[in-house]
Amino acid sequence: MAEKQHLYLVDGSSYIFRAYHRLPPLTNPEGTPVGAVYGYTTMLWKLAKDLHQADGPTHLAVILDKSGTSFRNELYDAYKANRPPAPEDLVPQFPLIRDATRAFSLSCIEEEGLEADDMIASYAREAARQGWDVTIVSSDKDLMQLVGPSAGGGYIDMLDTMKNQRIDVAEVVEKFGVQPELVGDVLALMGDSVDNVPGIRGVGPKTATKLIQDYGDLESALAAAETMKPSKMRERLLDEADMARLSRLLVELKQDCALPLPLESFRLTEIPPAPLADFLRTHGFSSLLRRIDATEGTSPPAPAATGGVDSAPTRAASAGDRQEAPVMPPVDRSLYTCIQSLPELDAFLARAFATRSVAVDTETSALDAMQADLTGVSLALGPNDACYIPLGHGGTDMFAEKPQQIPLDVALARLKPLLESDTVLKIGQNIKYDLNVLARYGITVFPVDDTMAMSFALNAGRSEEGIGGGHGMDEQAERHLGHTTIKFKDVCGTGRSAISFAEVPLDRATEYAAEDADVTWRLHSILGNQLHDEGGTRIYERVDRPLIPVLAQMERHGIKVDREQLARLSSEFAERIGGLEKEIHALAGSEFTIGSPKQLGDVLFDRLGYKGGRKGKSGQYSTDQSVLEKLAGQGAEIATKVLDWRQLAKLKSTYTDALQAAINPATGRVHTSYSLVGAQTGRLSSTDPNLQNIPARTEIGRRIREAFVAEPGNVLLAADYSQIELRLAAHMADVPSLKDAFAKGEDIHARTAEEMFGMVDRDTRARAKTINFAILYGISRWGLASRLGVEADEAQAMIDRYFERFPGIQRYIVATLEQVRECGYSETLFGRKTWFPRINAKNQAERQGSERAAINAPIQGTCADIIKRAMARMMPELRAAGLGHIRMLLQVHDELVFELPENDVDAARPVIARVMNDAAGPAIRLDVPLGVEIGTGKNWDAAH
Repeated sequence: MAEKQHLYLVDGSSYIFRAYHRLPPLTNPEGTPVGAVYGYTTMLWKLAKDLHQADGPTHLAVILDKSGTSFRNELYDAYKANRPPAPEDLVPQFPLIRDATRAFSLSCIEEEGLEADDMIASYAREAARQGWDVTIVSSDKDLMQLVGPSAGGGYIDMLDTMKNQRIDVAEVVEKFGVQPELVGDVLALMGDSVDNVPGIRGVGPKTATKLIQDYGDLESALAAAETMKPSKMRERLLDEADMARLSRLLVELKQDCALPLPLESFRLTEIPPAPLADFLRTHGFSSLLRRIDATEGTSPPAPAATGGVDSAPTRAASAGDRQEAPVMPPVDRSLYTCIQSLPELDAFLARAFATRSVAVDTETSALDAMQADLTGVSLALGPNDACYIPLGHGGTDMFAEKPQQIPLDVALARLKPLLESDTVLKIGQNIKYDLNVLARYGITVFPVDDTMAMSFALNAGRSEEGIGGGHGMDEQAERHLGHTTIKFKDVCGTGRSAISFAEVPLDRATEYAAEDADVTWRLHSILGNQLHDEGGTRIYERVDRPLIPVLAQMERHGIKVDREQLARLSSEFAERIGGLEKEIHALAGSEFTIGSPKQLGDVLFDRLGYKGGRKGKSGQYSTDQSVLEKLAGQGAEIATKVLDWRQLAKLKSTYTDALQAAINPATGRVHTSYSLVGAQTGRLSSTDPNLQNIPARTEIGRRIREAFVAEPGNVLLAADYSQIELRLAAHMADVPSLKDAFAKGEDIHARTAEEMFGMVDRDTRARAKTINFAILYGISRWGLASRLGVEADEAQAMIDRYFERFPGIQRYIVATLEQVRECGYSETLFGRKTWFPRINAKNQAERQGSERAAINAPIQGTCADIIKRAMARMMPELRAAGLGHIRMLLQVHDELVFELPENDVDAARPVIARVMNDAAGPAIRLDVPLGVEIGTGKNWDAAH
């Protein structure tokens, strides 16, 4: 059978603008701007390599716009009239980008009087007519009209490289609500502010889709206007029907253009190194040139990857591989604009559409995104090119004078197309907060970048160095820009004299808010460069970035809690706490403040005379949990009761009391806030309230989980990875016996007990379980001795025996520590770095603490990466299965919690299990299966 031909058509224009706005300004040896050229070259290099290595693609061409006008300007002279001219430093890069394409020995097509979309459409239709499959590399909504099968036997789809997503008929229908052949009709009704396609005034995407769904096509919808009930929409459909028909012509793709080169000339072959090397050498792209020098093959080589991960570097680039940091003018707050009228806003938004990326920040009335009111929005397009749009200033006093500002609903209607446009990248610092605030106003912000998450991908753990490794904007501004930002307290004050941001004068509010957007834009430019240089792009783009909108949606969903159950538990805990206090005071011989470490230490070691007390620098005894557990093990009843008192007091304040206070009055649910940067290994953390530390296996913990309930008619479904850390340890340390046990579905702790003790009973299995997890956390002989209640020498003998039976584990530990001591960081299978600056510390306690953390970080971090990948894929897979109404509510350690109708459990269970089981692939191929345990119930505890 003849080889199936598969043509890839690259929308080069979208690549150019993405490259220009994603990378800092750079110049070649002659002083010509080449930042966009460099970015375009790296993007094209990766695409050509991926396609050459992938299964199927046989042909490739890049399609570019030749000029700014086309036949559409003759139909409508205002077509694309709103678009500003290309940035001054981009213009000289256009011919160099064409040179870059040809340096790869790839075909570059551009025709006078035609847009790139028309050439793409014509080539795609001709190839499909001949039975070829075609993939259009673009996210342009106009091109979605082409998606689907062809009469000639070929098939056309799209590839959005920004989201790494295939766009098929199902995706088009999901986006527009109609089949691809009707997308043009929807576009004609809704218009396009970017291309200045007029459409029908007041008809947005949802209305346009409904009209086409109800009436079948554009002409039918226009004809039906006569019979519609009187409304503004009816009037506009009647009055502006000709404008809609004109818009249909403007969005129609010309599919019969003369083809300047035959299809066969696009065949994808090995890339000759000589022309590419000459081009790279001419423009000073030394890091890319070394990729050619490093291989004898003619195809651009992929950077080496570890653990089976595809196509991204895992080590920090050498000094010569780095691009120079972008040169930016100092922050000048006097250049910021306060936008108080629609013409000003429209002008700024037009520039934002043209630049294709914008930094966004919201100012609100409160920190809780689920209850905060929007006070204003700030935007930035470049250094000092920032504005603030006040929307709710003037304070809460109804008699207070309000400053001039655009009405909230009017301003949001203008901002919505920009914030929702999939052709404009929105950049934020902790943008998840802004996503949730704006979602409550009906705005779905996408696509996004987050400078906080970008910083975390680069610097997790570096804060220990004491040089400002934090990921907050103020810290990053100091570290990367040498700039001190205005603090919130500087404009709003503190204590009783504090005012709300809505009461801040507009000149001062503009300086503060616009600076946030300006600094965020600058950080994005710098961090994007660093991600490339230091090998952080892979973990950010493939794991963390896709999760941001997912977490935002989970936070908005929240989870219902039973207030009465929590109140009963709080009352019961209070009674038990009071009883424990009396018992502790009786054992101590007098009353004292149990929560005071100083008073407790004096009672335990001075008054009662227990041994083992040690004083710190403050001069008071340590009474941390390990000290109390040691005393309890020696028979000190008071220590046992203090431990019980602490647990109950913590659970009461942190959960049973706090959860009642956290119930949102508008939704009746609790909305936790997830952080991507809260744990240095990459695990998610949650606050307000923290749901990560509810005891899972104690009676008290289970009773608290019983208070998390489903709505009537629904159930909660809990899906938990089974022993995932041990499974990953078996893979990463290459332990045949453990891999075999997991493959056979054996009890891994029983297998370990058999290996360690030669027999399996309740006691040996329990010991084996403790040893399995303790070894992975780098436990010492004394730590294991304490856990097992044995002498240190016996514990050391167990550790030695474990390493003898499972030598791969010891090799893994040694290799991990060697890497961390040499490089300063560990890595997960997906390339997430965790830094350990104290790994070579002279202080033994600091050094050993870092060593224990470093041993576990690659395993625990890989667990976190896998469940994040599962979360990012989950809802698309459920929607594809017709289960898009299911809500993913919580992520706690290795567990996901969903809420769904009880009748959907049987259909949802296999989808959820499959997504979680397959989450590591295709980037990682594990030697062991990932086990997922699923349960359901009316409350969280019952779902286990």
